[in-house]
Amino acid sequence: MEAKSKPSSSVLVGLWSLGLYTVNAIYGDTITMPCRLEVPDGLMFGKWKYEMPNGSPVFIAFRSSTKKNVQYDDVPDYKDRLSLSENYTLSIKNARISDEKRFVCMLVTEDDVSEEPTIVKVFKQPSQPEILHQADFLETEKLKMLGECVVRDSYPEGSVTWYKNGRVLQPVEEVVVINLRKVENRSTGLFTMMSSLQYMPTKEDANAKFTCIVTYYGPSGQKTIQSEPVVFDVHYPTEKVTIRVLSQSSTIKEGDNVTLKCSGNGNPPPQEFLFYIPGETEGIRSSDTYVMTDVRRNATGEYKCSLIDKSMMDATTITVHYLDLQLTPSGEVTKQIGEALPVSCTISSSRNATVFWIKDNTRMKTSPSFSSLQYQDAGNYICETTLQEVEGLKKRKTLKLIVEGKPQIKMTKKTNTNKMSKTIVCHVEGFPKPAVQWTVTGSGSLINKTEETKYVNGKFSSKIIIAPEENVTLTCIAENQLERTVTSLNVSAISIPEYDEPEDRNDDNSEKVNDQAKLIVGIVVGLLLVALVAGVVYWLYVKKSKTASKHVDKDLGNIEENKKLEENNHKSET
Repeated sequence: MEAKSKPSSSVLVGLWSLGLYTVNAIYGDTITMPCRLEVPDGLMFGKWKYEMPNGSPVFIAFRSSTKKNVQYDDVPDYKDRLSLSENYTLSIKNARISDEKRFVCMLVTEDDVSEEPTIVKVFKQPSQPEILHQADFLETEKLKMLGECVVRDSYPEGSVTWYKNGRVLQPVEEVVVINLRKVENRSTGLFTMMSSLQYMPTKEDANAKFTCIVTYYGPSGQKTIQSEPVVFDVHYPTEKVTIRVLSQSSTIKEGDNVTLKCSGNGNPPPQEFLFYIPGETEGIRSSDTYVMTDVRRNATGEYKCSLIDKSMMDATTITVHYLDLQLTPSGEVTKQIGEALPVSCTISSSRNATVFWIKDNTRMKTSPSFSSLQYQDAGNYICETTLQEVEGLKKRKTLKLIVEGKPQIKMTKKTNTNKMSKTIVCHVEGFPKPAVQWTVTGSGSLINKTEETKYVNGKFSSKIIIAPEENVTLTCIAENQLERTVTSLNVSAISIPEYDEPEDRNDDNSEKVNDQAKLIVGIVVGLLLVALVAGVVYWLYVKKSKTASKHVDKDLGNIEENKKLEENNHKSET
């Protein structure tokens, strides 16, 4: 990282210090020192010298004012480094720390020697600080060497300061311990500073940024350079254990795989734990995960985990949802028409389940119940149940109901409207579907030209159209695996009209006809009852009248009137 204020690139800066002219130079650059004396008349020559610490002079350059020649003294430190101009300005190449001296310009005439001193100061910017020998990690409650901040090649020597998250770290006994060492390179005169930091961290120091900054002086004043920040892994013990369930869904059902994960909040986190399973008295030692495959309902319960030393424990509860369905009867069931069939679909589940029935791919409004089976009751039934709160938990069972029946036949006939033919219909019921055959009684010949309706709910009809020249008897034969049924019907010749007989009506029409017949019968029965009551009342009245007449005859002794009365009574009875 660069200094906050970049050093000046000028070769030298002249200024006054304590009354003396001072030239500030950058290490490695050229030092330029003008002779600040006025050149007097009669000048013979000019010379430059520097003073040793003990005050003795060392002459380094000479220039004659008359011959214009320049001579440099044999001084090893300045060999090939000096240059003296006509105006007696002295330049020294490749400035060194050893060039920090008091130089003197001398102008000599026959009568006088004039001198003017110049102080040279040399500055060297240090390298960017580096934090070396870094600790692999820090531990809470332990004072440990964090690292050493090294700053090389500085002149004059600088100072090193440690920072944490941009704030100065001040020494605190047994918490922050800072030691600074300085080493001078004797050949160059440059300084290397090494500041070590011992530090006792807390949990909050995780991800903290540590830096060190060197403060040094340059030609233009005080400046600083900062190191790259360093972050340390802070280790601290576990203070809390947590157990949780890793699952793809929020609920668990039978057959799922369940993973328990135990974790501690320490750094580094614990790698092993004890897992406590329902029904087990001892903990099971494992890594931070414990896997259960194909769980059943008996896995429901409280699960715990702890550190290996059984300290710090946490618990969680697992509920394994289940759904059982029992359909009675199930599979393929064959029953006879008119029989009863109780059907039950029993559910056992961990939560309230939704149950519905499907027949032949159509959802039913109510559960099936069969007190007297009919052909239309046959079909494929499905009892299905789900737990809506548990994804993917669904059960279903099927019942294939077959309703069998022996063939039943009813024959009808009617004369067609054109009076040229008659239609004979054989109405058939039964399952499996009966095969129908027509014959003419007597001749035994078969009738092959027939028409059949669609077979629905165990019923269909077979129809023939004939124009008999004489009376015939037709036979309808219906046969399935259960029985063979035969029914015959007399049919008159086409010349003899016959009353039409109704063909099959649908159930609704039959019910309406039955209702009307019942109403008529009820009215007739009611009228008969009214007539009977009226007759009984009248008979009682007549009987009473006969008794009264006998008493009158006896009292009056009139036999002739008695006979007339009897004749009248007899007429009344008639």
